[in-house]
Amino acid sequence: EVDPSLQALESRQEEILKRLYELKSAVDGLSKMIQTPDADFDVTNIIQSDEFSPLTTNGADLDLMLGKDYGALKDVVINANPSHPPLSLLVLHSLLCERYKILSAVHTHSSVKSVPENLLKCFGEQTKKQPRHEYQLGFTLIWKDVPKPQMKFSIQTMCPIEGEGNIARFLFSLFGQKYNAVTSTLIDSWVDTAMLQLQEGSSKERAAVLRSMNAALGRSSWLVGSELSLADVVAWCALQHTGAANTAPANVQRWMKSCENLAPFSSVMKLLK
Repeated sequence: EVDPSLQALESRQEEILKRLYELKSAVDGLSKMIQTPDADFDVTNIIQSDEFSPLTTNGADLDLMLGKDYGALKDVVINANPSHPPLSLLVLHSLLCERYKILSAVHTHSSVKSVPENLLKCFGEQTKKQPRHEYQLGFTLIWKDVPKPQMKFSIQTMCPIEGEGNIARFLFSLFGQKYNAVTSTLIDSWVDTAMLQLQEGSSKERAAVLRSMNAALGRSSWLVGSELSLADVVAWCALQHTGAANTAPANVQRWMKSCENLAPFSSVMKLLK
């Protein structure tokens, strides 16, 4: 006959073993998520799994992205203040010109008394004028006394998109780049950080962003992943506005030179001189 007290002890041991097994399973699950002692999620492999395509390859289907307009040229119209030119939009314009046939124009609104000559020619000379219907996209920049850049795509129906970072996101989407959720979030985070802290923040905030950039660029040639992204374009342009480019940390300096070796950045460098 089995001793009741021994039977109770065995049952208790089985219950403890069951709980220990459940606890071990939970710990194993957590260990797969936590990669470093400070519980930062390691997204390197996820980013590297993205299929990046060079920005200068054949263009994506604009009709698919922007909607068909029955043969009419799609127009992007941007208002910007010449006292604070949106450099990232000028870089993106140059990148888009490498992919699409763009009808570019620069105008001055009556609210602005004078605009420097280099800003009036910021899109360069359009050497060969073609019939309007032969272009894929219209890109018009109007120098106007506005507090922040504004963009309209469909003039009749669309509310303006405001802010350099938001307009830059729209323009970069025209390249048709596909990112997973983690990569997209990181790019958006760098864009916000560049605009709000690097360009418009205090000297303390700026120094903190430069440290973060230096750390990120110590692991990769670009801020997110292995290819140029919107994060690089906006951060580089924000850094030009701060006047702190020459005193940036070593990895940031190397990255800036990589950007400036690309034609769209070098053309904006000429505007800054």
